[in-house]
Amino acid sequence: MAEYTGWLIDLFDDPEGGVVLWLLEESGERLRLRQPFPVTFFASGPSARLRALWQYLEAQPEPLKLERQERRDLFQPAPIPVLAVEVANAARQPRLFQRAAAEFNDLTFYDADVPVALRHAAVFGTFPLAHCRVEVDEKKQIRRLEPLDTRWTLDPPPAPLRILSLEPDCDPNHGAPSGLLVRYEQYACRLALQPARPLLVNLRALLQHYDPDLLLTAWGDTWLLPVLMDLAREYNLPLPLNREPGRGVAIRQQRSYFSYGQIVFRGQQITLFGRWHIDRHNATLWGDYGLDGTLEAARVTAQPVQAAARLSPGSGVSAMQVVCALQIGALVPWRKQQVERPKTALDLLHSDQGGLVYQPLVGLHRDVGSIDFISMYPSIMVRGNISPETRPHDPREEGQDPPGLIPQTLGPLLEKRVALKQRLGELPPWHPQRIADKVRSSAHKWLLVTCFGYLGYKNARFGRIEAHEAVTAGGREALLRAKEAAEDQGFTILHLYVDALWVQKPGATQPADFQPLLEDIAARTGLSISLDGVYRWVAFLPSRVDDRVPVANRYFGVFQDGSLKARGIESRRHDTPAFIARVQTELLEWLAKARDADELTLYIPGALKLLRSRLAELRAGKVPPQDLLVGLKLSRKVEEYRTPSAAARAAAQMEAAGKPTAAGQRIRFLWLRGQPDVHAWDRPDPVDPRRLDLERYRELTLRAAETVFLPLGLEPAILRQLICSHSFASPLRPQLSSGGGKIITTEAQRHRERSTEDFNAASLRQNVSKVSSSVSLW
Repeated sequence: MAEYTGWLIDLFDDPEGGVVLWLLEESGERLRLRQPFPVTFFASGPSARLRALWQYLEAQPEPLKLERQERRDLFQPAPIPVLAVEVANAARQPRLFQRAAAEFNDLTFYDADVPVALRHAAVFGTFPLAHCRVEVDEKKQIRRLEPLDTRWTLDPPPAPLRILSLEPDCDPNHGAPSGLLVRYEQYACRLALQPARPLLVNLRALLQHYDPDLLLTAWGDTWLLPVLMDLAREYNLPLPLNREPGRGVAIRQQRSYFSYGQIVFRGQQITLFGRWHIDRHNATLWGDYGLDGTLEAARVTAQPVQAAARLSPGSGVSAMQVVCALQIGALVPWRKQQVERPKTALDLLHSDQGGLVYQPLVGLHRDVGSIDFISMYPSIMVRGNISPETRPHDPREEGQDPPGLIPQTLGPLLEKRVALKQRLGELPPWHPQRIADKVRSSAHKWLLVTCFGYLGYKNARFGRIEAHEAVTAGGREALLRAKEAAEDQGFTILHLYVDALWVQKPGATQPADFQPLLEDIAARTGLSISLDGVYRWVAFLPSRVDDRVPVANRYFGVFQDGSLKARGIESRRHDTPAFIARVQTELLEWLAKARDADELTLYIPGALKLLRSRLAELRAGKVPPQDLLVGLKLSRKVEEYRTPSAAARAAAQMEAAGKPTAAGQRIRFLWLRGQPDVHAWDRPDPVDPRRLDLERYRELTLRAAETVFLPLGLEPAILRQLICSHSFASPLRPQLSSGGGKIITTEAQRHRERSTEDFNAASLRQNVSKVSSSVSLW
């Protein structure tokens, strides 16, 4: 017997029986271990049909153990009789089950399609990068496995991973790469794609000698690895992409599917055995939390790292629920069996309402406290014990029903995120731990946000729409209690949005001034609450269609530390060209330099100069075409469009060039003058820069600037006049709400404005008179 301590890298079924575990031993050795691991699925139904299934299974060649048992179905009031089918070889269980399900489609099956990694996590408490102690025999068979930490450990010991980065020297969708950029540890080099034989020889040697744990690529799923594998077959020089001997790579074809009312496209996926492959461009939410967040998502969901990188947060929530159900002995339905209970129209009117939203007070406001419930909906599920099989109760009450599946699943994750958030609040800004804690907290946030929607998802294994409605009812009640607490303490409510409120009171300018309100809200609701920050100023924006109509989630503002927060504006949209998003962000950053709201108007001239400078760059052709790309999703196949959108017209150009497209795919294109009016960026032929529709891009840039300047009192028509003029002095003083809605201005400020460089009062007097009558809350 030998004992090893290290980190679990990979776990998968072994065709010869049991499972294979790859362990990164503390000494640095990579160990391949095996472990017997039979798996079980269940069937329920009439006794006669279960007997027939028993006889059918006994005739199968796979070694099986059949047994009658009673098990717990969460949606049934009492345990139900089932036929338990234990399969010795986990690799053969899926195919055996599919044959049985096709033959006995009138039976209900459980635990049938649970991935082996989740089964193992439920039995042994394992997960990716679990720190483990194992005892093995002379054949490297595991006799005992003991995890030394859990999924909820706040600071797990870091694993010394070896990472090899590979990426082409240009975007292969747009051009033809000529080389590969290779990075590992402190080394970096470029390998030419042609001739291919030296490339394969070098990559083969690198994979063998460096033996990476992670192959981190750009376009690896959709271009790089397929090209390398084709070259390896052509030159008969196989690349050791896998660590697992004799195992080929796993390929999942691209697909389009509907999720939450939207069409989603997933590119081809290539996964490895014994080591990981992650494609940065095909990884879900990589831009939000990167590698550290991906590893944290894999850790808390117990999904394999390669799956956690590519699957949605909803799949992660489902994995967590499955592991929890297996641990408490509950059956996992193969397919959702529950349907929505019948409701009258009056019932629907009362229950199907969603979150509470108050329309914001449009305009610019100073000294505003932004208050957020910490993971409101997950907290309501946990503290209110909301689960498909339970009776919900008020979060302030104790001693109710035993915790349901959903609270048991989310409780540890919620505690971990709250602990990270509390530590982030205590760490100084320069502390290196802040970066890791932020991305890990971001991974938790996405899972917790998704768990609410997944509770009402039609295909969720443990979903029920009534539970979903109970959560929204609890959220509405909590927000109303928070509103009442704020008003009782003399605050003005500027905005309420689902789980947040923006409040203002004369004299309340520091975080400590809002602490009594936070304590009162926590006492009234039984939920955790935090101060997101105190804004120097914040602007709530109106609709573009009608400036009298506010928009609930469209605002921007500057906190006291100078940091910006924006929602719903152009720079936050994925379809906005990079140049336009950058210009809008630069304008906001310039205005954020104002030390307080009183100084804000002094920075308007500089912002106007900045805008005119960027427009001049655009007009002079100094903006690279790639910064003008528009990215839109296809809502359907190209041939299904009756009136093709711009994205559909660009997609048709790609298909004509031999590049197929699919529904849900993001199409990048440029606006052109004349016909055709779009140019697909991923076409093989380059765009003629002289045909770029710079006037359209100028208009889009001005619209983004209007979003910034409108709360400052500059209407679109006047902004355009100022941009065309030679004067950039402050055209007016915006009125800012300070509880009483008074104009913020002083004689000293007026003197500074009069002495501002290039100030031309005469040319602006007429514009100011036009604006002042229409400005109400500014």
